[in-house]
Amino acid sequence: MTQATATAQPAALLTPEHLLTHWQGHRRLTRRMIEAFPEDQLFTFTAAPPMRSFGALAWELYNVSAYMLDGLVSDEWPNPDSSAPEPQDRAALLAAWDELTAKIDEGLPTIPPARYGEEKTLFWGVMLALDAALYAIDNEIHHRGQGYVYLRALGIEPPPFWER
Repeated sequence: MTQATATAQPAALLTPEHLLTHWQGHRRLTRRMIEAFPEDQLFTFTAAPPMRSFGALAWELYNVSAYMLDGLVSDEWPNPDSSAPEPQDRAALLAAWDELTAKIDEGLPTIPPARYGEEKTLFWGVMLALDAALYAIDNEIHHRGQGYVYLRALGIEPPPFWER
């Protein structure tokens, strides 16, 4: 091994810019899923009771993403307050979704890259900050998958999952 190869650093697999692009791609697709539901079914339909409606799942995704962004930016990870009920209408959900999208675009680039490698104590456990961010994205993908099933049960073609 030469001196050059012994000290060369591999390229980052996931840069902060890639994380932002990846996360926002998933958020755009989830937003299209919210829009695809008939207004009267978004907060009422479930394919298999007692599973939650997609509207309820979307509010969870919003709350997890807001918690994640706040924690990553402030480096404070308090237990979230989920005592206030979310509005049960699409317009309020989409307005909150869009506001958070802008905050993610603004806030994520301010996070020191080293923070992603630090262990954090979140309300669901201890993990690296990057793993927590990826968990938030994975949680969104999981619940969006439920939304695909719901839309198909309603006879509605969902947005293509690969178009993020």
